[in-house]
Amino acid sequence: MLHIVKHEVATEIQLARPPVNALNLELLRALQNALSEAVQEGARGVVLSGAQGMFSAGVDVPALLRRDRAGVREFWREFFATCATLAQLPIPIVAAISGHSPAGGAVLSLFCDYRVMAQGPYRIGLNEVQVGLIAPDCIQMALRRVVGAYRAERLLVSGALIEAEQALAFGFVDELVAVDQVSTRALHWLNETLALPSHAMLGTRQIARADLTAAFADVDALPIDLFVEAFYHPQTQATLQALVERLKSKAK
Repeated sequence: MLHIVKHEVATEIQLARPPVNALNLELLRALQNALSEAVQEGARGVVLSGAQGMFSAGVDVPALLRRDRAGVREFWREFFATCATLAQLPIPIVAAISGHSPAGGAVLSLFCDYRVMAQGPYRIGLNEVQVGLIAPDCIQMALRRVVGAYRAERLLVSGALIEAEQALAFGFVDELVAVDQVSTRALHWLNETLALPSHAMLGTRQIARADLTAAFADVDALPIDLFVEAFYHPQTQATLQALVERLKSKAK
């Protein structure tokens, strides 16, 4: 589910769950473990990447709908726990957004220090509203601190998926490069950051990310049960079931 590549001072964690790197319970747990191991093994930074053309399609909705209520809650707790792991990572992490990155994929990138995205007809965004989900405040906050309050509101309420050039203009991503150069450029940015005096860089980073760290300090204090209740709203369930049917039709 993951490919781990060791660079000189950094670890690259590549999502590797074909065909679209959809997030399920096993992938989320593997990602948390890989991030913790990178720190324990002395990596000074992390690159989080995906497949060329697809960073992550977000939550594996068909698999999630097959779970019972306890299983659904278990999944969403693990999703928020993954966000918490990223938020509290003591070393810089850069997202190499190598293609499309809707919903959960976009969320993971927001918890990184920097975002390099593939140039071209690739889309990114928190399209939860379009699939019947309510983005909780802890996730909205992650977007607000990247693009600003008003822009975040417009993107969230519409559930917009925006193309790479617009994402750059909005500040959703930090730079665009050719799709085959995304990981290389992400590693270059990371190496430049790691070349700074480490005590000053890490101390300043800790202060700058204190709001994000505090918001995810206690996963069980997050409104997981409210989110699960909203997930089972009849309109949400109908929208998600319709999405699954569309996915089945495309696969034929």
